[in-house]
Amino acid sequence: MHEFSHQLAVITGAGSGIGQALAVSLARQGCDLALADLNTDGLEKTRAMLEGTSVKVSVHRLDVASRQALEQFADEVMEFHGKVSLLFNNAGVALASSAEATREEDFHWLMDINFWGVVNGCQVFLPHLRKQPRAHIINISSVFGLIAMPTQSAYNASKFAVRGYSEALQQELANTSVGLSVVCPGGVRTAIVANARVDQASALALGGGESFSRRFEKLARTTPEQAADIILDGVRKGQQRILVGRDAHVIHWITRLFPRSYARLLARVMPIPGINVPARTR
Repeated sequence: MHEFSHQLAVITGAGSGIGQALAVSLARQGCDLALADLNTDGLEKTRAMLEGTSVKVSVHRLDVASRQALEQFADEVMEFHGKVSLLFNNAGVALASSAEATREEDFHWLMDINFWGVVNGCQVFLPHLRKQPRAHIINISSVFGLIAMPTQSAYNASKFAVRGYSEALQQELANTSVGLSVVCPGGVRTAIVANARVDQASALALGGGESFSRRFEKLARTTPEQAADIILDGVRKGQQRILVGRDAHVIHWITRLFPRSYARLLARVMPIPGINVPARTR
């Protein structure tokens, strides 16, 4: 069992959503925090939510797409806190676009944050985590790291990559003091869709950008607070894969039971205007 009192947790993407909820929950459990986000207003809001707790908190403006910025962030954390025992690689962005229409610069933008932000975070902080008698890395993938969806090719690529990288690193860290959990949330009510990049053709296919947001709101049944509770419970238990939300469990089993035909099943359950149901494969 992993307890959080008197530990130091680094959380990227801490200015909103799951990252913010993790910060609040960990602070209530006596965990010191190093909070990072590109959104400084969001960071200050998170800091304000922690007032009244006795934990030590530092906030850092950080672009996880920059390896140099992450290295400087790690130096700042060690200078201020002196240790790191929990690393939550949580920062992420979204992109809706057909594979054919995806712009190269948008693809690089998404991969630099969603994938390289995780890789660089692990590489920069792992030497410090190894110095602790017990430490843990938590990498946020997605159910879109389990299944592929139309208009999500770039996002799928990033989240499949996070899962693959994490599962390989889990094996490398076996029998060491550092554990690793890869988290696959289903629909969680965060601002990720509102801040997503959506190209015009895909917006039309999805029924328009406003309809895209409404569709997500209907599907996102899990609150950030619920997601944080599930994640932290999984970390306590040392779970290597943490599924967040009932939809995540359903999708997990669909891909296990129907690895070749899940696309047809999901297309019928969650039809997207303008996207054809895949033909049966032999």
